[in-house]
Amino acid sequence: MMRSLWTAATGMTTQQSHMDVIANNLANVNTTGNKKQRAEFQDLMYQTIRQAGATSGGDTQYPVGTQMRSGARLSATNRIFTQGNFQSTGEPTDMAIEGEGFFQVTMPDGTIAYTRDGSFKLDSNRRMVTTDGYPLEPEIIIPENATSDSITISAEGQVSVTVDKTKQDVGQITLARFVNPAGLQAKGKNLFTV
Repeated sequence: MMRSLWTAATGMTTQQSHMDVIANNLANVNTTGNKKQRAEFQDLMYQTIRQAGATSGGDTQYPVGTQMRSGARLSATNRIFTQGNFQSTGEPTDMAIEGEGFFQVTMPDGTIAYTRDGSFKLDSNRRMVTTDGYPLEPEIIIPENATSDSITISAEGQVSVTVDKTKQDVGQITLARFVNPAGLQAKGKNLFTV
């Protein structure tokens, strides 16, 4: 009797984890650059009571064995990095990544973090930064005499501005790619680390 209660309890725990993952996906449906997660499960250990082929008496054998399962567990929450829908914002510093890759940003401690959130702004130093103020890596600074509506970003990531009717290149956005992006560690604020 107790084994059945413990087995049922593992099932309830895994279903709660599944509901938590779904709830988080729903909560972040409008989060820029968010990628949904999928809960993955595994069964737990088996107790073998009788092996298939064991002697049942005389010259006969049991055709199938008897194994008791002990429940299930959450094995992983896999982030699904599929292409999202593009949405035009009209902001010259907003970008989207088509296909694979991550924008690189510099954290306050000097480490590099990665994001697919392309909603960039200009800070007081006129650097292109995330909503939380983390600058792009490599750093891109827009000259003071350039207006924000003169910023253009090519499909290849070349950032240019027009100053006094002259186009100037001010930086190149580079993307990072990973063999296993699902293995990146989520840090919150749409950021991932290796």
